[in-house]
Amino acid sequence: MTMTRRRFLSATAALGAAAVWPGRGSAAPLPREADIVVIGAGAAGIAAARRIAAAKRTVVVIEAMDRVGGRCVTDAATFAVPFDRGARWLYGADANPMIRLARGAGLEVAPTPPGQKLRIGRRNARAGETEDFLASLVRANRAIDDAARGKADVAAAEALPKDLGDWAGTVAFVLGPDATGKDLRDLSVRDLSRGRDRLAPIGCRQGIGALVAKLAEGLPVALSTPAQRVVWSRREVGVETAMGRIAARAAIVTVSPDVLLSDRIAFTPGLPKRQFEAAGRLGLGSLDRIALQLPGNPLGLSREEIVIERSTDRRTASLVADVGDSLLCTVDVAGGFGRELSAQGEAAMVAFARDWLGSLYGGDAVARVEKSAATRWNAAPYIRGAISAAAPGGQPSRGLLAEPFGNVFIAGEATHETLWGTVDGAWESGVRAADAALKAIGPEKAVVPPHKQKPRRRRRRAR
Repeated sequence: MTMTRRRFLSATAALGAAAVWPGRGSAAPLPREADIVVIGAGAAGIAAARRIAAAKRTVVVIEAMDRVGGRCVTDAATFAVPFDRGARWLYGADANPMIRLARGAGLEVAPTPPGQKLRIGRRNARAGETEDFLASLVRANRAIDDAARGKADVAAAEALPKDLGDWAGTVAFVLGPDATGKDLRDLSVRDLSRGRDRLAPIGCRQGIGALVAKLAEGLPVALSTPAQRVVWSRREVGVETAMGRIAARAAIVTVSPDVLLSDRIAFTPGLPKRQFEAAGRLGLGSLDRIALQLPGNPLGLSREEIVIERSTDRRTASLVADVGDSLLCTVDVAGGFGRELSAQGEAAMVAFARDWLGSLYGGDAVARVEKSAATRWNAAPYIRGAISAAAPGGQPSRGLLAEPFGNVFIAGEATHETLWGTVDGAWESGVRAADAALKAIGPEKAVVPPHKQKPRRRRRRAR
């Protein structure tokens, strides 16, 4: 019996190093005009800007943070190897344009090893136990898909079989927090069912954040320049920042639903009710990563091997070992428990990761931890979470959020019907929004030199 990574150890995404605004650090002023302004330099924003630039139209990207990437950020300084603090995988090798672009940029991308382990206490699950778990997972998936075809878009928790026994907690963790950042009771059964399988994850040796930053090179990106207000109409858009106002014919907004709902960016006229309510149903779930440097491979695991446990309560996690063939392992905490833990701070997160690993592999293994780090995406003011999993009844909100208003277009993983929660979905949405914006502003009008202009005929006045 085979299970996909989406179902057993579903990857998150949707989460770089810095691209540099030409002239940043000098007196170079922010442009005052552009055909299209892109707000946000994450994967969606960079994809949109590349598309616009390729169409030979002027574009400016403004980014509130001091780096590009959004939820894609590679930490190359803390450990001896790149540590992806957000998204770590891509998908769809055959159709994903980012794979081709990465290779063209000289980065190393390759499928991740398929190793997976299920832990029961301090031992690996036996063959029969693993089969029982897989059977429970298959039943749960079928029940969710069946419920998604029903009349009501209910919470995914309501669809689960009631007789999963010892595997109920593990199944709920794998399908909910570990895959989406939300507990099953907070998830739309239709959204969960429609999410495209994350098959054959592909990693980048230099880091996914480093990849997005590489693809941003050469683009006009203004860092540390948050948008304060978007003044919009059917014909033009004005984007106000502390550095000045940019007049444009269209704008593409790629911030997260949680930022849209906040007072970080004002809209004049206000954000339409349809988009506002849609963003409210697509709030970001919580998923954070705790990295531990463990020399000597005391866990005895292979490169990129993934481990989950037969959990008895919500205080559980998933492990990726030997990241990048190194001494680094990462522990992901998610959902309601992950949010509570993250709120306690990095020290509490590291302490949990050590205790959790100790409960699975013994205290001697975690005693060797040399260095640690933890992400806290919920506390990032310009992001506020990890993945835009839809609330019960909220699956149609993805299409509603993507509807343009005036000449403003919204992009990001939250607007993708099937690849939500992934870098791939964010990139695809950015390209889609750019195409729509380019179509809205129309082709560039050719400038005719004066000597080639036809003389205007004078109209004879009637007598």
